[in-house]
Amino acid sequence: MRIVSLLPAATDIVAELGLTADLVGRTHECDWPPAEVAAVPVVTSAGFSPDELSSREISAAVGGGAHSGSSLYALDVDALSALAPDVLLTQDLCEVCAVSYGSVTEAVRVLQGSGPRVLSLEPRRLDDVLDCLVRVGDLLGAGTVARERRAALRGRLATVRRLTRGRPRPRVVAVEWLDPLWPAGHWVPEQITCAGGDPLLARPGEHTRPMDWQAVRAARPDVVLLLPCGFSPDRTLRERALLEALPGWADLPAVRAGQVWVLDGPAYFNRPGPRVVRGAEVLAHVLHGVGAGEPVRDAEARQLV
Repeated sequence: MRIVSLLPAATDIVAELGLTADLVGRTHECDWPPAEVAAVPVVTSAGFSPDELSSREISAAVGGGAHSGSSLYALDVDALSALAPDVLLTQDLCEVCAVSYGSVTEAVRVLQGSGPRVLSLEPRRLDDVLDCLVRVGDLLGAGTVARERRAALRGRLATVRRLTRGRPRPRVVAVEWLDPLWPAGHWVPEQITCAGGDPLLARPGEHTRPMDWQAVRAARPDVVLLLPCGFSPDRTLRERALLEALPGWADLPAVRAGQVWVLDGPAYFNRPGPRVVRGAEVLAHVLHGVGAGEPVRDAEARQLV
């Protein structure tokens, strides 16, 4: 089966199912697993380079206070047609995160022949993310493997819950964007809860909006997690001055206690793929010093000092 993934999380799912050999096209942001996807043709491009812009400039480019960036990404319809995919994996959850669903359906309309089957993924909660594994697996003829993998991932989450059960629950603010400040919603509050924390400023499944800095000050978090969408930890650290210049930043309990953490958002928190489970394991280490799964590396979580 010839698969084109127009969503990095979907590429992660294809890899989890052991089907990367069937992947014939991907987005420019699909980067996992690196050795396996590097040679897969890219069929999308971005209208700007995030490394050349500040958080505020990127926010302005994508529409400011709303997830409305459908013009951010270009889909190469000619390249897509030449790949002759049987299946297109896409999403209709956030137009800032990937090619918009409308662009995909328009591209399919102009393709020759009957066109590929299109599966749109729209997970909002942690269980939804794991269920997407089965939805994709069933479509790709790997339903049994998908259910086995989902069970294994659920088992890892259960281990995190067991290891953190009964411990004091720190109050946690997770930041998905730095300027403007944006709380992490959707599945992230559940990742925090699973790892023994009390998530603030966003509810499970919520499609969040920018927040006022005073809301963070009033919440007085014990821990602040920095996991900007699409930013590596090093890219996040380049903008730490934005936070340090905020009035009262140094007075936050989290800052005074040295509990501000820079995490790998794209790998474990921003994308609704199987690696959100690793995100919960990373948070168990961050919040409680608990080891669940492989030891946490500096590239996955580091304290802001």
